[in-house]
Amino acid sequence: MSFQGKKLINDPNAVVTEFIEGLVETYPGLQYLDGFPEVKVVLRADVSSSTYNYVSVISGGGSGHEPAHAGFVGQGMLTAAICGDIFASPPVDSILAGIRAVTGPKGCLLIVKNYTGDRLNFGLAAEQAKSEGYKVEMVIVGDDCALPPRGIAGRRGLAGTIFVHKVAGAAAADGCSLTEVTAEARRASEMVGTMGVALSVCTLPGQVTSDRLGPGKMELGLGIHGEPGAAVADLQPVDVVVAHVLMQILSPETNYVPIERGNNVVLMINGLGATPVMELMVAAGKAVPRLQLEHGLAVDRVYTGSFMTSLDMAGLSITVMKVDEGILQRLDAPTKALAWPVGVDGNRPPAKIPVPVPQSPLLKCNELSTRPQELSEHCHTLEVAIEAAASELINMRDALNEWDSKVGDGDCGSTMFRGASAILEDMKKYYPLNDVTETVKEIGSSIRRVMGGTSGIIYDILFKAAYAELKSTNQGTVTSKEWASALQAAIAAVSKYGGASAGYRTLLDALIPASELLQERLNAGDDPVDAFVLSSEAAISGAMSTKDMPAQAGRSTYISSDILASVPDPGAMAAASWYKASALAVKKLQQTT
Repeated sequence: MSFQGKKLINDPNAVVTEFIEGLVETYPGLQYLDGFPEVKVVLRADVSSSTYNYVSVISGGGSGHEPAHAGFVGQGMLTAAICGDIFASPPVDSILAGIRAVTGPKGCLLIVKNYTGDRLNFGLAAEQAKSEGYKVEMVIVGDDCALPPRGIAGRRGLAGTIFVHKVAGAAAADGCSLTEVTAEARRASEMVGTMGVALSVCTLPGQVTSDRLGPGKMELGLGIHGEPGAAVADLQPVDVVVAHVLMQILSPETNYVPIERGNNVVLMINGLGATPVMELMVAAGKAVPRLQLEHGLAVDRVYTGSFMTSLDMAGLSITVMKVDEGILQRLDAPTKALAWPVGVDGNRPPAKIPVPVPQSPLLKCNELSTRPQELSEHCHTLEVAIEAAASELINMRDALNEWDSKVGDGDCGSTMFRGASAILEDMKKYYPLNDVTETVKEIGSSIRRVMGGTSGIIYDILFKAAYAELKSTNQGTVTSKEWASALQAAIAAVSKYGGASAGYRTLLDALIPASELLQERLNAGDDPVDAFVLSSEAAISGAMSTKDMPAQAGRSTYISSDILASVPDPGAMAAASWYKASALAVKKLQQTT
């Protein structure tokens, strides 16, 4: 079923001129000739025909292929781009105006995609310019490998034309003569092959969207103006698509490009207008090893992005170009053209390197990679506290999930369960319990390994900050005040990076009152264990008080106040529960010993 295409435009007939106006406002290095609507020419702002002493390189064609061609105007690439209406060749007068505007005594080269209208209009403009005394040469690019040449039409010009622009522009900027620039451009055009694959047909401004290409279908070799391709097929994985396209381009039977095993090439993955960068990068990642392993080619450069599009067409084209050192130097030469991928050059480090491994005591020496055989009294207390806290979270899984199903995504209990289970398992095997500070660090490592989402990173931050505080102050056995300082530092880190504080309906509403009371009681001289137990009651009270708080962080911010008032914050309850379980376990151990 056809429907009117959606476009962010004004008058469909003015879209090209308005595009040019926006382009030159965005990029001060560009100008346009004041001849709208008939003359639509974008040119370098630093070039005047009366003073320019280099060969001018001019290209163009129908609009709708942006950034081509105007996006490639700039020092080291095109001197001017002649813009036609959407998918329509520019008129002779417009081309001629562009030649007159930028061509100096060294002449100009016209680079033209192989379409009948472009050949005729640029050709007639060239002849007229020659009659006026200008030196003009023309190179026609036909890099399409999807369809065999038909009659006198030949192969269509596609994204490979961009490589020809770059080679010619770099040669011109290097001071080469018109003859030399033309020769380099023509040679480059003979080394390049392109094939496209479309997932949808483009929609022209003001026109109805075509349903020619149905659901689950793709078209091989679809032209950049929406003209039919070689075949319509069922949509295939990108691996299959890339393999087919490369085989077509490099087929020795058709011999579209003179590329043989052992040659050096560059690769372009070009989006057709509506293809996400992610998908283009996937295609690039599959194309490179296939070129190397299956076709025996050395891939020297990879250019991935949208260079020559077809309005809002979904799909991509793949271009392969045979290169030598001379062509590579032209491709690597500097340019100020806005759409050329400046980050691509020959300095290619290894594609992947090993993941850095933190300097953990579990990895430093074998004797610390297993649980100690004997524990000091202080460290046994730590073990009891950890086990009680983790066991409490395991037992609370269902209750936490139930609360979270009302105010979150229903997985708080399951997330805590994974973290607690990992802690218990790792403690039995790996934790260096006789080193309290390092054990705190490893708790964070266990959490990071298995706990996903926001809870995982918050608890990882909590324990890493506590570790940093203990490491900076502790010289041996950790004192109760050092534990209290570590808790305070951990809370501060979570607040800093998470943005929450007291009253935001988060786990901090349990930990902040616990930390404050713990500091108060220790400073008052209370027994540390008694202070720990009293602070755990403050944690529970703080967690329960979240029922009366509006949510200011996390998914709960989207929940109505009535629902929030029915349950406490699950994260706060989880924190209060493990804190209290740990305190009671330490108190029980004290009483029994």
